[in-house]
Amino acid sequence: MSARDVFRRIIGIEPDDDGAFGHPSRQRTLDVSHNVILYLDDITVSFDGFKALNRLNLAIDAGELRCIIGPNGAGKTTMMDVITGKTRPDSGSAFFGQSIDLTRLAEPEIAHAGIGRKFQKPTIFERHSAFENLELAMTADKRPLATLAAALRDEERDRIADVLRLIRLGGEADRPAGLLSHGQKQWLEIGMLLMQEPSLLLLDEPVAGMTDDETMRTAELFVSLAGKHSLVVVEHDMAFVKALGGKVTVLHEGSVLAEGTLDAVQNDQRVIEVYLGR
Repeated sequence: MSARDVFRRIIGIEPDDDGAFGHPSRQRTLDVSHNVILYLDDITVSFDGFKALNRLNLAIDAGELRCIIGPNGAGKTTMMDVITGKTRPDSGSAFFGQSIDLTRLAEPEIAHAGIGRKFQKPTIFERHSAFENLELAMTADKRPLATLAAALRDEERDRIADVLRLIRLGGEADRPAGLLSHGQKQWLEIGMLLMQEPSLLLLDEPVAGMTDDETMRTAELFVSLAGKHSLVVVEHDMAFVKALGGKVTVLHEGSVLAEGTLDAVQNDQRVIEVYLGR
């Protein structure tokens, strides 16, 4: 199986009966007329009696940059698993925009609806160049099978070049992805998600393992993406969260404990007790 076929499988385009890859499912119309792109209402998820999420309520505005923090076991990963369809809630509702019920969709359908997720460890094609990684991500959304062998058009090359500049890899287009630094690999995977033009990006500890300089450059990137995209960032690095400057939600025992600016939640006595174990 080629790298292109692998990527197509990753984002949910399965092969037809004859082994050829068919069309991606049609994207659903996203209604954000109320300016809210994601609703989680009373979401509960239990594993062997343990409530990973306990009547979780969360709303993310269209174009918002939201940070989710909380101690280990607070439910952050399970929350993202519910949003992306990896985990089905025991109860509650999850809507993308006003009308897309995420609890009724499979993972590939949710991806095609416009939700992109980045895990902590980057998943890229290390033997391919940075440019080729973005090309693979873009090609995966084309419908006619003939395009798999077609040459890139000028506007497609321009788009890839624009994304490379956006993710700070403009000078690394021809460099094999495996030779990039850890931070650059993280940026490249973010670029691959951006090639799919998601409305909502879920980013799990995106600066883990980065240098201080890479961390601040990543903060600048995310701030620049807000507005055109909505971003939900799960993070432990408080300096990074502060640099993002957006609203912060604190999870604890599967529920929202506090919400507001970083300064406000850091001075919340309930948050202090949770983090300090008092």
